[in-house]
Amino acid sequence: MKTIAIVAGGPRENLANLVKYHNDDVIWIGVDGGVKYIKEFGLPYQFAFGDFDSISSSEKKQLIDIGKEVLSFSPEKDKTDTEIALEWAIKQRPTKVHIFGATGGRIDHLLANIYLLMQSIEFDSMIEIIDKQNHITLYTPGTYTIRKDDEKKYTSLIPISLEVRGITLKGFKYPLNNCHIKLGSTLCISNELIHEVGTFSFEDGILLLIRSRD
Repeated sequence: MKTIAIVAGGPRENLANLVKYHNDDVIWIGVDGGVKYIKEFGLPYQFAFGDFDSISSSEKKQLIDIGKEVLSFSPEKDKTDTEIALEWAIKQRPTKVHIFGATGGRIDHLLANIYLLMQSIEFDSMIEIIDKQNHITLYTPGTYTIRKDDEKKYTSLIPISLEVRGITLKGFKYPLNNCHIKLGSTLCISNELIHEVGTFSFEDGILLLIRSRD
């Protein structure tokens, strides 16, 4: 199993504790200012992506001098640095991709980063956005098992297709059976698992699963 962890340069106050997600199977990638976060946590990394408009020229030179592979791009480009890094990561065929530093700050960047999760539909990799309060994952139709997590009390299911049909929730405080919801619905916000293991399933559409702390 191989996990690629992408660390973007979002606000520090939203950043999760990166050390918690490190093991020998994780490859760390810095995106622009995210490089500084990886260094701050003392984690090993090999690649740095971006136009590096949020770090100094001396910091960029230091990356090169210590043997890191730096993929530099002009600020005038058709994709964000995070999307470029994610496309590279997917080509490595990892089992999982974790994206950190992708929430908070500018709303346009937040929404764009959430929609990057759509790439998990085409490729056989689970892509997850993680910050200190939330885990965000995208799901296509099927049946899925979910385990209770005392650190993440709330579970929300948010449609990002025009309609999601046949939602069934078992093991939750607010169960559902074959429910249909439309884009913009808040019906499935802030649910809670009441058993150690629950399931959610749906027949058509695309859902975001968000697990959140208080």
